[in-house]
Amino acid sequence: MIAYVQGILENLEIDKAVIDVGGIGYEVNISASTCDRMPGIGDNVKLYTYMNVKEDEMSLFGFLTRDEIRMFRMLITVSGIGPKGALSILSVFDTDDLRFAILAGDVKTISKAPGIGKKTAERLVLELRDKIANADITGTEGIGQAAGSASTGKSSGEDASSRDEAVEALAALGYNATDAMKAVRKVLSNSDEKLDTEAILKLALKELF
Repeated sequence: MIAYVQGILENLEIDKAVIDVGGIGYEVNISASTCDRMPGIGDNVKLYTYMNVKEDEMSLFGFLTRDEIRMFRMLITVSGIGPKGALSILSVFDTDDLRFAILAGDVKTISKAPGIGKKTAERLVLELRDKIANADITGTEGIGQAAGSASTGKSSGEDASSRDEAVEALAALGYNATDAMKAVRKVLSNSDEKLDTEAILKLALKELF
């Protein structure tokens, strides 16, 4: 297993990069997002890699952060999503936005990724939602944690209920489910007080304006 490649960026295209490691050029498949963030030709670069092995082919897929490769590995566990499909998704979404979309059940947004239809997006949400709920989205605070509960790593059932009701209310008002969840989470993260659904909704609406 090749955990990462580090060397000189010899060539860069929108979907692949060639890294010179001690005189050997490694061709690595990358997302469009990764391509946009790569250094210049001739500069040093490190890509965390996943090796895909088929009967007649071995290929490397590379990422600039450990978080991206973790998400990539999670995506390819979903039935119908292979390495190239996962790259396609990560070309459209950064990891945090994708987590929000999955938790919000935002099939419409996820299906905007090239080659990802509605059924595949629904399956992705179904299979990854519980896994994402227990993962960190940024820093050390878990995605499902309400304000004041980060130290325990858990939110109370009442807090979670108020959060979910606020997200549902915002979606009913016509807001994108992913944006609604982002706004609600920001409200909870910035508050030291216990908030009911109405209070969360009012503050979240201010974040969305």
